[in-house]
Amino acid sequence: MSERTLVLIKPDAVSRGLVGEILSRYERKNLTIVAMEQRTIDSALADAHYAEHVEKPFYPGLRDFITSAPLVALVLEGDQAIDVVRKMNGATDSRVADPGTIRGDLSISKSENLVHASDSTESAKRELALWFPELD
Repeated sequence: MSERTLVLIKPDAVSRGLVGEILSRYERKNLTIVAMEQRTIDSALADAHYAEHVEKPFYPGLRDFITSAPLVALVLEGDQAIDVVRKMNGATDSRVADPGTIRGDLSISKSENLVHASDSTESAKRELALWFPELD
C-alpha cells in the first residue's frame, strides 16, 4: 500500500554534510521524494510538531536544537513508507541503533540523531499538514 510520511533531516545532519547520503538511502529503497524544503523553523512550528513532548523535561533542549539551524523537511512516498523509513532510520538512541541504519551508521548522539520520521498513519497526516499544508 503506497503511503506518505514526513521526514526531517535534522540540523546536525545538515551541518555534517549528510543530506545527500541520507536522501540517497531513501531513493535506493525506491521511496519517492514528493516535496522537499530546507528551512530554519521557529519555536511555534517546533511546539506544534512535538506537541506531545512540550511539557516534558527534555523538551526545551530539543526545541533549542531543532530551531538552531537549517533542516531539510521532505515528504516520502512508497509502499509502506512509514514503516520502511522508521526501520531505515534505526533506533532513536544511536548507541543501540543497528548497523546498516541511518542512525546506526552515521549518528553520534541520542539527542542529535540526524532524522525524524512519522511513527504512524495518524502522525504522518498531522505532521504532513503542519509542514506541507499545500499537499492536502
